[in-house]
Amino acid sequence: MFYDRVKESADYIRSKADMKLDVAIILGSGLGNMVDIMENKRIIPYKEVPNFPRSSVAGHAGNLVFGTIGQTGIMALQGRFHYYEGFTMKETAYPVYVMKLLGIENLIVTNACGGINPAFAPGDLMIIDDFINAVSTNPLRGENDERFGPRFPDMSEPYSTVLREKAEKIANELGIEVKHGVYTMFQGPYYETAAEIRMLKAVGSDAVGMSTVPETIAANYVGIKTLGIACITNMATGLRTGKHSHGEVVAMAEDSGKKLCAWMEALLRQWHNH
Repeated sequence: MFYDRVKESADYIRSKADMKLDVAIILGSGLGNMVDIMENKRIIPYKEVPNFPRSSVAGHAGNLVFGTIGQTGIMALQGRFHYYEGFTMKETAYPVYVMKLLGIENLIVTNACGGINPAFAPGDLMIIDDFINAVSTNPLRGENDERFGPRFPDMSEPYSTVLREKAEKIANELGIEVKHGVYTMFQGPYYETAAEIRMLKAVGSDAVGMSTVPETIAANYVGIKTLGIACITNMATGLRTGKHSHGEVVAMAEDSGKKLCAWMEALLRQWHNH
């Protein structure tokens, strides 16, 4: 049973890092350095956790890192699982089900992605307001277990208005300019064609990437409030000159990641104050 596998993972994690967890944060490509600012750290490699998937993508370390920033207890995921790696959608969102059984109520999900909105530039940080799932499946397909959530979950507010407002307030206090937009998940692993980008732009997409949506769907399903932050690392095909490369994405994510780290540190330090 899926529930039993998740419970086994959660029980193991609790046995190794028994602390109050306020927020989980999934760190995308090039953004894994955020764990450097955490205190009282405990690290559990994914490979040690029973039933946990393993990431194989450059820029994704593959560790669970537990610790604190100020008074806020955090579980950070250094590296995520992608549908294009061959995982099922349910496997890509597996950590979110584990979060539910660990009693985590808030999730921050980050990614590196391509900009579609012509007002964006590489290095911009975007608060995700909504998503489009451009993949023909999702993590909730199949038999439902009511212990996790309802058969037909609502998606009218996939990214919490309260958390978005809280994040924007902190960004303003720090003088960090943030964009807002709709994030579309594209299956990958190839970078989109110019024609595909024109299609996504026509349906209202501001940014495109290969992750984030499965975790967001699962989090809403299990009742975890979600904040999504996208690092615009490059402009999408047809909106830029030159070819795409994963190295470029990771390098730009690490660069804008410094700004993101400062923002997230301040947000997490003040988590209980707002």
